[in-house]
Amino acid sequence: MNVKTIVSGAIVFGLASAALSINDTKATANQYRWVVVDGPYTCHSKEDLRQITKHHSDATELQMVDQLRAYYLISGTIVELVQEDSASGMSQIHLAGITGDLWTLSRFLSKRPLVDPGSVIETPENTDLSPGISDVRERERWKSFWRIAPSSAKS
Repeated sequence: MNVKTIVSGAIVFGLASAALSINDTKATANQYRWVVVDGPYTCHSKEDLRQITKHHSDATELQMVDQLRAYYLISGTIVELVQEDSASGMSQIHLAGITGDLWTLSRFLSKRPLVDPGSVIETPENTDLSPGISDVRERERWKSFWRIAPSSAKS
């Protein structure tokens, strides 16, 4: 083998490994997902999320929730998708009522609507995720409408 072949092979190998190590994150705009699990599976940092999901114990859960490093997800809750990191299998989400974005595992989210514990399918319009509704009374009016409308439609 000559030196030229070895050098060009090293360059190609270096470029290929650099391309594969790029963090594959996708920013999303107004995409929503529904939570499919119940438990403390959302955190401000990816490292905290790794800790709560890989080393899950009652003591770890209690400590992280007490320190506000983990938050509970409730099945059927709608979240706004901020970005997906397919390399780590994590998604950054925005939950209504929580300041700042949180991380959860992508497998804990569904693209299909789910019924929440109150037997309601949450939508952006009937939660605090709706971008056009800022007045608290207006949000409450819409929440009431969406909770009453499905049952009145059955009659």
